[in-house]
Amino acid sequence: MSTAFKLVGPNHKILVEAFDDPRIAGVACYLARPKTGGVKGGLGLAEDPSHASLSCHQIGPITLPAKLKAGEEVFDVSTSLVFKEQKVVRFYDEKRNALVYLTYSTKLVDGSYKSAVSAVPIMPWG
Repeated sequence: MSTAFKLVGPNHKILVEAFDDPRIAGVACYLARPKTGGVKGGLGLAEDPSHASLSCHQIGPITLPAKLKAGEEVFDVSTSLVFKEQKVVRFYDEKRNALVYLTYSTKLVDGSYKSAVSAVPIMPWG
């Protein structure tokens, strides 16, 4: 989705990327994030903004592995030439029987990380 026209180089965009949790079948997430255009963006030299949104959903039966590491990384994407990534990590909320996914940028912005969260309650399937 283009968000701003650039006369030279690609337009600024919002990318929507879908990915499955690599360790937990039955969960899919959608990450929306900005992608900088223009000459620098077209050459891969631009730094993308640090904000993103995340939506995760149960898409089939979920069976949890015997052991889940809190904060385990499930997805990442580079958002600048060096040192900046958008990461998605997973937590298990045992009390509520839900998987919680957190996305954040690895670059500190104004004293705090930009982040978004999504929860997937584990429900019977079928």
